[in-house]
Amino acid sequence: MTTSKRIVCLANSRKLAGRCIAGREWHDEQGAGDWIRPVSKREGQEVSEYERQYEDGSDPRVLDVIDVPVIKPVCKEWQTENWLLDDEWYWRKVGRIHQFELPELLDPITPLWLDGFSTHQGSNDKIPSQAMQRLKSSLRLVEVNELVLQVFAPGEAFGNRKRRVQGHFRHAERQYSLWVTDPVCERHYLAKLDGEYRLGRCFLTISLGEPFQGYCYKLIAAVIEDR
Repeated sequence: MTTSKRIVCLANSRKLAGRCIAGREWHDEQGAGDWIRPVSKREGQEVSEYERQYEDGSDPRVLDVIDVPVIKPVCKEWQTENWLLDDEWYWRKVGRIHQFELPELLDPITPLWLDGFSTHQGSNDKIPSQAMQRLKSSLRLVEVNELVLQVFAPGEAFGNRKRRVQGHFRHAERQYSLWVTDPVCERHYLAKLDGEYRLGRCFLTISLGEPFQGYCYKLIAAVIEDR
C-alpha cells in the first residue's frame, strides 16, 4: 500500500545508472526525523530520472522538501533507512529549507562509522564488508570547518586519464579523504584545472556505498557550502 514520506532532500548523488536520493523525514512543526533513502526494485536500488521527477519533469534538489510515494521499508543489513518507492506516482515538491536550518539536522559528532581502513589514495574511506553488520546506519550529515577539493586523474599512471573529485576534511578529530559523488559539485570542479580548491565551512552528506570487492566505501554524496 502506497503512503507518502515527507523528507528534506540532503543528497541526490550518482549511483550506477541513476541516483541515490536521501534525506531526513521532515515534520513542519517538530523538524527533522529519521533518515530515509527511497530505493527502486533494481538490484542496485538506484533511482532513475523517471522515478524521481516532479510532475513538471524537473529533478529534486538538495534542500527541497519533498513528498515521496513509498510502499514499505526494505532495510538491508546496515542500510536501515531504505524505503521502496512507488514509481507510478510523481514526487511532489512542497517547499525548501534554508541553509541556516541545517545545524538542526546534523548527526552527532562522532567518527564516521568505522575508521582505520584506507585505499591507496584515500584516508579512512572504506569499511570491510564483514564489519557492516555491526553498523546501524549508512547516512550522516556533518559540518566541517574546511573542505579541500582535489581534482585529478587517479589512474593516470596506468593510462586512465579520467578525472575525479576527492574531498579532504577533518571530523571528530579524524582525517578523511573521500570521493565526491555529488553531481553538481563534480560538474563545477571538473570544469576547472587539476589542483586543490579550498572551501570554508561546509555541510557534507556522507553515505556508505554498496559492497565492492570486499569493502563498502564512504562517499561525499552532497556538498553544501555555507553561503
